[in-house]
Amino acid sequence: MLGAAAGGGLPQWNCACPNCRDARLGRIPPLTQSSVAIGDDAGRWFLVNASPDLPAQIRACPDLNPGQTVPRGTPISEVLLTNADLDHVAGLLSLREGARLRVHASKAVRDTLDASLGLTALMESFCGIDWVEPPTADFAPLPGCKEGRASLVYRAVELPGHPPLFARGMTPDGVHNAAYCIMDTNTGGRLLLAPDVAGWNDALTGAMAASDAVLFDGTFWSGDELQRFKPAASTAAEMGHLTIEDHSLARLGALSARRKIYIHVNNTNPVLSLDSPERAAVAAAGIVVGYDGLEFEL
Repeated sequence: MLGAAAGGGLPQWNCACPNCRDARLGRIPPLTQSSVAIGDDAGRWFLVNASPDLPAQIRACPDLNPGQTVPRGTPISEVLLTNADLDHVAGLLSLREGARLRVHASKAVRDTLDASLGLTALMESFCGIDWVEPPTADFAPLPGCKEGRASLVYRAVELPGHPPLFARGMTPDGVHNAAYCIMDTNTGGRLLLAPDVAGWNDALTGAMAASDAVLFDGTFWSGDELQRFKPAASTAAEMGHLTIEDHSLARLGALSARRKIYIHVNNTNPVLSLDSPERAAVAAAGIVVGYDGLEFEL
C-alpha cells in the first residue's frame, strides 16, 4: 500500500485546479493521502504515518485486510509518525477500533499531540496506545521482529521542522520532524522514507546515499505553486517543504538508489499531469511519481 498524496488527496474535495478536474473526469488517477505500509517476512505490517484515508487504503490492500490471522483484527502492528501533522495522524482514530496500538514518534511530536489534541487520553478510552521513542544514532529492531526471520531494523533521521499549525501556540522542545531508515538485515536492503523535508542536513544526505530506495517529499514543484490557486496561501518554504524544481530533482536524480519515488504530492503539483513537462523532467531523472497501490521489494 502506498498513499501518495498530500493535503486532501486527489481530487481534493474543495479544489478545481486542473489536476483535480482531470481526476474527476478520469483523465488522471485519483490519489489517497500519504501513508506507506512496510511488511516483513512474518506477515507483520508497519505504517509510516496514518492518513485520514487509512480505512479505504486498508480495504484496497488485501495483505492488510482482517482475516489474515484472526477473524477481527489487522496485520498492522506499529505506526511510525514523521511529525504531528493532521494528515499523518488522523488515521490513528480509525485504528482505535483495533488492538492496543504502538506508535513511534519523538517526544516533541507526542507532547504536541497530547497538549493540542489529547491523543493519548483519547486512544486510552478505546484500544490504548504505547509510545516508543525511535532510535536516532544506530539501527534497532522494530519491536516483535525476530532475528533471522523478520529482521527489520530502523532508525529516525532528525530533520528541520516546526509544530503543525494547530499547535503553533504550543512549542515543546525537541525534534518535530523526522525521516525513517528501515533495513532488512536478511537482504541488506535499505529504505528511506522522507515525506516532509524542510531543509537538508548531513544526516539526511548520508541516509539518501546509503539507501536502495528513497521515498521523498514531492509536495510542491515550485515555491509559489499553491498561491496560483489560493492567493493567500503560504509558500512551499513557509509550509516546510523543499520544492522539486529548485531542490530535490537534481539530488534525487544523482542518487544510485534502485528506486526513487516522490510521495506526499500536493494536488496542485504539475507532476501529476501525465503529459506535463514537469512529469517528463522527473521521469528523465529516473524518479517515479508515487501512486496508490505501488509495491516493491528490497
